[in-house]
Amino acid sequence: MRSWSRELWRLAWLATAGLLIGGIVSQAGLGLAAGLAVCLGYHLRQLRALYQWLTLHPQTEPPAASGMWGELFDRLYRYQKSQRLTQSRLRATLARIQESSEAMRDSVVMLDRHGDLEWWNSAANDMLGLQAAHDRGQHITNLLRDPRFVAYFNARDYREPLTLPAPLDERRILQYQITLYGDDERLVMARDITRLHRLEQMRRDFVANVSHELRTPLTVLAGYLETYLDLADHLPDRLARGLTRMQEQTLRMQNLVNDLLLLSRLEIDQGGNDHQPLDMPRLLEGVKRDALALSGDHHVIMVEVEEACSDRLVASEQEICSAVSNLAFNAVRYTAAGSHITLRWRRHPKGACLEVEDNGEGIDPVHIPRLTERFYRVDKGRSTATGGTGLGLAIVKHVLLRHDAQLEIESHPGRGALFRCVFPASRVSQ
Repeated sequence: MRSWSRELWRLAWLATAGLLIGGIVSQAGLGLAAGLAVCLGYHLRQLRALYQWLTLHPQTEPPAASGMWGELFDRLYRYQKSQRLTQSRLRATLARIQESSEAMRDSVVMLDRHGDLEWWNSAANDMLGLQAAHDRGQHITNLLRDPRFVAYFNARDYREPLTLPAPLDERRILQYQITLYGDDERLVMARDITRLHRLEQMRRDFVANVSHELRTPLTVLAGYLETYLDLADHLPDRLARGLTRMQEQTLRMQNLVNDLLLLSRLEIDQGGNDHQPLDMPRLLEGVKRDALALSGDHHVIMVEVEEACSDRLVASEQEICSAVSNLAFNAVRYTAAGSHITLRWRRHPKGACLEVEDNGEGIDPVHIPRLTERFYRVDKGRSTATGGTGLGLAIVKHVLLRHDAQLEIESHPGRGALFRCVFPASRVSQ
């Protein structure tokens, strides 16, 4: 404000001086104009100095000036200095980020809001075959053309990573993870998981081979035990009880081997060859009969089909039947006699869903995230006693993954449990 007042006094003084001088020569108007012209010339001179400083020598000290112009020069200089310091810090931070990204073994690719390549680290050159001279500004799907990656990229659902062979070497297995940030920009990270993939493949092969090799001796053992038990009336009670116990455990081992073989097939076989529209009421009625047989008619099992839902599920009948049967059998095993179990087929906002609901003891929510893990048991003692293998929900999970579906579990102690298989609209036909 002081500088502004000083400039007003300067203007007033020059105007007054011009009037006085003009009055002496009887040209007051001309004198006033001359005083204002001098003031204007001073400001134009300072404005020219400002322009030259900003355009020609912005890094040097500002021109010397007094009053309002001097304060303006000082403020601009301090602002420029702070901006240079900020830019220097940002450049240093960006350089450190780029250096750290270059040091990573994983590929890092930055895309703009249109999906075009902006920047990537050196690992992406070797892993994805990107070349800075040709590929910058290209759309990511022009370079990574695998239909599965294109579908994953366009779906914009990046909660789960995508595993694919590397574009340059199919023997290498890459895991892609995309993250949205900023103004709809995307960060693509690719990790080489070839070693983990091979270990997982070895594990699957080992389980499948061992399970297959166990099937024959178990079948022979079960056959001889059944023959011996036919003669149980002629054997001592102690020996007969031992044979009965052996038969129970042999049957349990056979069920375990069968479930392991089924899991291995679900993991290895791509499937899809036997998919067809399924008659869901008929399928659920069949599962109901099997569940009642397991229960010994000690449970109340119902089938509910929503009246408005005449849709058919396009899927493998064998696999869907296996998944629903596992859910229904679990409900029979882990609920008390007299409990109600409902098998339900209805519409869902995402498409349609299969539900298995019971009014049993329920499950503590702490256990729900791990229920689909192999051999995970909420109550190990009770699970063993009921004859479960611990693989039922793992089978359900893999069947649903093969049908683009999701498993939702709702349960609380004392409130029963609800297992919901949600299928997308693409899997439902009228």
